Amino acid sequence: MPNIPPIIQVGDVLLSSEILTEKFCCDLSVCKGECCVEGDAGAPVTLDEVAAIEACLDTVWGDLSASAQAVIDKQGVAYVDNEADLVTSIVGGKDCVFTYYDALPLPQGTIHHCCLCALEKAYRAGKTSFCKPISCALYPIREKKLGGGLVGLNYNRWQVCKMAVAKGIQEDLRLYEFLRDPLIRRFGDDWYQQLLDTVTELRVQGYLE
Repeated sequence: MPNIPPIIQVGDVLLSSEILTEKFCCDLSVCKGECCVEGDAGAPVTLDEVAAIEACLDTVWGDLSASAQAVIDKQGVAYVDNEADLVTSIVGGKDCVFTYYDALPLPQGTIHHCCLCALEKAYRAGKTSFCKPISCALYPIREKKLGGGLVGLNYNRWQVCKMAVAKGIQEDLRLYEFLRDPLIRRFGDDWYQQLLDTVTELRVQGYLE
């Protein structure tokens, strides 16, 4: 099988070929939502997303920790980080202010406490129309604005997600398949169909299994 090109273009989006080849499926029972609490900055957000989050604030306020509430009272739901990116506010240098901990049932009947998103909880309960920032929904894909209206998508490998890779192999689910809904949310149905057509063509050419 020939080596797949490192970068694949679909419309105005340049994708790392790993997004098409690597297998991935989140396993909250193992990682416990650690991606929401590890790191040194919040999740990237747009100004429109900040406005949507602010509109949801009263709804999710009761799920936030006292420390998170204090941070939001002081600096708002977002700030500009050291790389000049607009990101969600964080607590103690790491936790996103919208994280909360809840009991997650496991198949064997036991439970453990998992870090979840208060914004997504409210959305799934039908209380708001905004789910969560697209950067969160797309993770471990990270987006970067390029020149000329192009967007770059890269696969961010992280030790925390090691078991997600194992589960992806078990489920035979590639990254672009696992993140189908967030990719459609970000780029649209037509773009995602172009992506599927590209995958088919790469298979015909022998680059993909």
